[in-house]
Amino acid sequence: MRQALLVLHAGRETNRRTAATVAKRLAAEGIRLRILASELSDVGADLPPGWEPIPVEDRPEAAEGAEVVLVLGGDGTFLRAAALARPAGVPLLGVNLGRVGFLAEAEQESLDHALDAIVAADYKVEERMTIDAVVRSNGSVLGRTWALNEVWVEKSTRGRILEVVLEIDGRPVSSFGCDGVICATPTGSTAYAFSAGGPVVWPQVQALVVVPSNAHALFARPMMIAPDSDVAIEVDANGPPAVLDADGRRTIDLPPGARVELSRGEQPVRMVRLDGQPFADRLVRKFDLPVRGWRGAPAHPEDEHADDHDRDPRT
Repeated sequence: MRQALLVLHAGRETNRRTAATVAKRLAAEGIRLRILASELSDVGADLPPGWEPIPVEDRPEAAEGAEVVLVLGGDGTFLRAAALARPAGVPLLGVNLGRVGFLAEAEQESLDHALDAIVAADYKVEERMTIDAVVRSNGSVLGRTWALNEVWVEKSTRGRILEVVLEIDGRPVSSFGCDGVICATPTGSTAYAFSAGGPVVWPQVQALVVVPSNAHALFARPMMIAPDSDVAIEVDANGPPAVLDADGRRTIDLPPGARVELSRGEQPVRMVRLDGQPFADRLVRKFDLPVRGWRGAPAHPEDEHADDHDRDPRT
């Protein structure tokens, strides 16, 4: 039996109704849903016997054997689902029921198209790089985690400045006081790193983005470095403690003197792509960017195949 894992933002009644509609549609097409046990009561679908959603626990093996993880919600729900999909290598298909929903592939009005693609198994899958993080203190490993969007080392005491030393590929680059340092993937470049002044990086670019936040230094600009470079952030041993935050979901407390080591993740996150829409179009749509006045590239006279139907009507 074909199966898909559904991860839902159940905080809105409209989302719960949408989830019930999805369960009915997929059951009619021979695809049975798995749903996290904590969300099972939120999907009140009237399904035939044997097609009720299968409750699963919120554990790394929840997606094993599923064809796809269908996410109904916003970016926070997508990041929660990524933690379930990544260990099993199952692709995620996000349907935005939130606000910006930058990670989602479809909007609510195109839900039927997304379901058609799942039923027909007609979609492409692309891999997105991740970040692995190791925290050390006094020679011991305090913790390990990973992120799809970003790892943020930030101060945990509001009234104190966090003093750090930034290291890249085993060499110190700069030391400064700051509110924190963000290390983001291209996928996460449009999230907190962007808000802190970092660049937007196209998903096809393999790179890590390092962005100091509110740094008190002459050289504390955002940097885009090689994807296989190693980044380390050392917290001043005589300063206040800090905290590591991965995707806003996983945290590790950092005592004074802690060292955070960041590198390209060993396991990527796989994401469904439906229509091959250029990233520029997604950027304009999600951020509602002004593009008034755009005329497009003019048709070249030497192009013998160009005719009136090929030319953009705005030229």
